[in-house]
Amino acid sequence: MVAAPDRRRGAHVTSSLQRFALPAGPALAAAAYLVLHGQGAGHAMAVTVALTSWCALWWILEPVKGPVTALLPLAVLPLLGVLDAKQVAQSYGHELILLLGGGFMLSRALERSGAHRRLALTMVRAFGGGSGRSLLWGFIFATGFISMWISNTATTLLMLPVALAILETYADRRLHAPLILSIAYAASVGGLGTPIGSPPNLVFMQVYAETTGQAYGFLDWMTIGVPVVLLFLPLMALWLGRDLAGAPAAQLPESGAWTRAEKRVMAVFALTAAAWIFRGEPFGGWSALLGLPGANDASVALIAVVALCVIPDGRGGRLLDWETAERVPWGALVLFGGGIALAAAFQSSGLSSAVAQGLSGLNTLPLPLLLLGIVGGVVLLSEIASNTATAVLLMPILAATAMAVDVDPALFMFPAVLAASVGFMLPVATAPNAIAYGSGEVDAQRMLREGAVLDLVGVVVLCVVCYLAFV
Repeated sequence: MVAAPDRRRGAHVTSSLQRFALPAGPALAAAAYLVLHGQGAGHAMAVTVALTSWCALWWILEPVKGPVTALLPLAVLPLLGVLDAKQVAQSYGHELILLLGGGFMLSRALERSGAHRRLALTMVRAFGGGSGRSLLWGFIFATGFISMWISNTATTLLMLPVALAILETYADRRLHAPLILSIAYAASVGGLGTPIGSPPNLVFMQVYAETTGQAYGFLDWMTIGVPVVLLFLPLMALWLGRDLAGAPAAQLPESGAWTRAEKRVMAVFALTAAAWIFRGEPFGGWSALLGLPGANDASVALIAVVALCVIPDGRGGRLLDWETAERVPWGALVLFGGGIALAAAFQSSGLSSAVAQGLSGLNTLPLPLLLLGIVGGVVLLSEIASNTATAVLLMPILAATAMAVDVDPALFMFPAVLAASVGFMLPVATAPNAIAYGSGEVDAQRMLREGAVLDLVGVVVLCVVCYLAFV
C-alpha cells in the first residue's frame, strides 16, 4: 500500500514562507526603490520595479490571495504619480476583462443547463468504451475540447465525477490514476486553444497590443493554439495510456435526450464562438461586412450574455439568471486588471525600453536556444506560481526581450504564456492538478513522475510549433 502523503509538513512549510512573505514584500519594494533611485533611475521607473517586486513575491508565495495583491497597482500607481487614476481605472475595466467576464458567464449558462456534461459524454462515446485505452483517449479529447471554451477548473469539476462513477465499477486498477490525471492535464492543455480558454491568454493579447500597436485576434490565436492542442493531446494519451494494453471495456452512463435548454444554450454558444472567430477574418470578417469597425470580442460576449438572460429555457425560466451569472470568479478579473495596470506602468515609466536596452546582449545567442530557455524557465515557474500571475509578471519583460533581439514579440510571448499553463508535476501547480490529487486516486509521487515527462513534452511542442509559426 502506498503511504499517505504527509500534507501537514508541506502545509507548515508553506505557512512559514507566507508569514515571511507578508513583511518581506513591502520591505523588498522599499529596498528596490532606494537602490534604483539612488543609482539615477527616474521616480516612476523605480516605483514600477519596486511594486512589481512586491507583487511578484506575494503572487508566488501567496501570504494573501492573488486578487488582493492585484489591488496594489490600483492604489499605489496613482498615489505615487506613475499613472493617474483614470489610466489605472481603465486597466481594471479593459475590454479584455469584459471579454473574460462574459466568457465566465457563458460557461455558467452551459453548466446550468447541463449541456457541457452531455457534450462530454457524446465525445467520450465517439471514441468508444471498447477498451480502457479508448476510454482514456475519449476523456482526454472531450476534456480538452470543453476546456477551450470554459475554465480549466470548471471542466475538471465536470469531468471528474463522470470518471469516478465509471471507475467505481471498473475492476482494473491500471486505469484509475491515468484517467484522473488525464482529466486534469487535458483541461490545462485545452485551455491553450482559444483566447478565452485560460486568463493568461488574454494577458498576452493585451500586452502584445500595447507593445506593437497591433491587435491579436481570436482567429490569430486559434491558428497556433489549436495545433498545439491537437499535437499535445495525442502525445499525452500515448504516455498516460502506455500500460493499458488489454484493459477491459467500461460502462458509460446514459445521458438521455437533449432538453430544450441544452439545445438553446448550445445554439447561442455556437453562434458566439463563430462570431468571435470570424469577426475580423476572412476579408475583414463580419464587422467589415456590416460596417461595424468598433466591434470587439467583448461586445460579442456581452450580447450573448444578454441573449441568454432573455431566451426562455422551456421550463418557465431563462437560460441564465443573474444569481447564476454573478457566481463568476471575480478575483480572476481583478488579478487580470492588476496585470494590465503593471504593464501600462512598464510602458509609461520607460521601464520596458530600459529592460530592452539591458538585454540587447542576448542577440548573440542562437534564437532556438533562447526560446528553449524561456519556455523551460516558465514551465518551472508555473509549478509554484499561478499561471495568471506568471503571465502578468513575464509578458512585459518578454516583450522587451524580443525588442532587444529584434524579433516579433509574439515569438517569445506566445510560447511563454502557453507554458504558464503547462505545470503538471505538483498538486499546487494548477487547480486541475489539485482537484485530481484531492480525488484520492492519485498520489503526489505518481503525479510527479507522469507530470515531469509531460512538462518536457510540453516544452518541446511549444518551442517547435511557435518557432515554425513565427520565424
